[in-house]
Amino acid sequence: MTLTAEKITPANVAAACQLAVEPHQKDFVAPVAVSLAEAYTQPDVAWPRLILDDGEPVAFVMGGFDPHAELDFFRCGIWRLNVGAGVQGRGYGRFAVETVLEEARRRGNTTATVLWIPAAGGPEDFYLKLGFRPTGQTFRGEVVGRIEL
Repeated sequence: MTLTAEKITPANVAAACQLAVEPHQKDFVAPVAVSLAEAYTQPDVAWPRLILDDGEPVAFVMGGFDPHAELDFFRCGIWRLNVGAGVQGRGYGRFAVETVLEEARRRGNTTATVLWIPAAGGPEDFYLKLGFRPTGQTFRGEVVGRIEL
């Protein structure tokens, strides 16, 4: 298993857009194509990456880095994480999150955030296992989690 995180390019954008989460997870994360559209409108802030395992697309992650964001939890963090249906539980999500956190450290950040919908079947347990802790804040019904870097 050789995991890499690649920039989204004309050569891999179609593969990225074909990644789909498990059907029961569709209410928790936007499709990759929507994330890429958002990234296109904020190229200085959004940091989208395709996660490959031996060259095969397995996940998509998008970090956000905006030191001037009005809301502190949007200054540095994970905006999206989509791990492909049928390949979850193999460490791809953890690798994707660590990739964003590594970039956050490289940029000099000391904390990072992620938001999740607090519902059965959601990603809360995953993020808690990685070390994110609820801040007590919510945004549009989502829990704000933070991790020290």
